[in-house]
Amino acid sequence: MSAGSVMQWVVLIVRLPAQPSRHRVAVWRELRKVGALSLGQGVWAVPDVPVFAEGVQRALDLAERARGESVVLRAAGREPQDATRFEAMFSAAREEDWAEFTADCGKYTAELGKEIGKGKFTLAELEEEEQSLERLRRWHRDLKARDVFGAQGAEEAERRLAECARRFEDYSERVFAARLLQRQ
Repeated sequence: MSAGSVMQWVVLIVRLPAQPSRHRVAVWRELRKVGALSLGQGVWAVPDVPVFAEGVQRALDLAERARGESVVLRAAGREPQDATRFEAMFSAAREEDWAEFTADCGKYTAELGKEIGKGKFTLAELEEEEQSLERLRRWHRDLKARDVFGAQGAEEAERRLAECARRFEDYSERVFAARLLQRQ
């Protein structure tokens, strides 16, 4: 965005039948997955940038299939402080996402440490840990794509993901070394 320009937002107002609840849950999950900011019951907002378009459309399609009603609006803050507050709310939600991600990175490295401590150097465990690392990488890509304002937690998350990759490489080397010893 250029200096002085105002971020445009897509505001969704979604009304769904009370029953069955699975439709509300499906729409809620899709909007949470895309990183939409919940403004109240059935009201969501995302910055009007391409990274959010596909997820918003999926949520609207889910609402339509559930025989719900949706209204999509483009909006900007009425005053500069409104736009600033909205951006701050969105960024705070991204900070929560990054905090959750870094906590999961900590769990991942702790799990690797536990397996090393137990001497569990099997190919099955290596494959499981590799899948967990790939899940973290996908999650990081998704978070990074929707962090359009550059939340501060992103830098720490990047470092923690790199640490996870280093720890996985160390674990991989230990697994292959253990396999070589078994063959001898």
